[in-house]
Amino acid sequence: MLTHDELKTKMLKNLAVRKEYERLEKEEFALLDLLLEARHEAGLTQAEVAERMGTHAPAVARLERALASGKHSPSMTTIRRYLAACGKQLVVDTCPV
Repeated sequence: MLTHDELKTKMLKNLAVRKEYERLEKEEFALLDLLLEARHEAGLTQAEVAERMGTHAPAVARLERALASGKHSPSMTTIRRYLAACGKQLVVDTCPV
C-alpha cells in the first residue's frame, strides 16, 4: 500500500491531475487571502475571531494553516462564521473561464 506522499507523487505525474491540483491550490490560496484580509481589516487577532465564532484560537489557526497548506477545504458554514466574526459576509459570484 502506498503512503499519502507516494500516492500524491504518483498521481501528480499525470498532467490532467496536476493541472486540477494546481487550480484547486490557487483557489484555496485566494480564499486564505480573503479571510486574512477580512481579519486584518477588522483589526482582530485569531483569538478574537475564535471568540466571536464560539470556538478557540487553535481552531482558527488550524483553519488558516490548512488553507495555506492545501490539506483541507473548510465548509461554507465555517467560512461564513469566520467572515461574520470579522464583520463581513460571503458573496458568491461566477465569471467566465
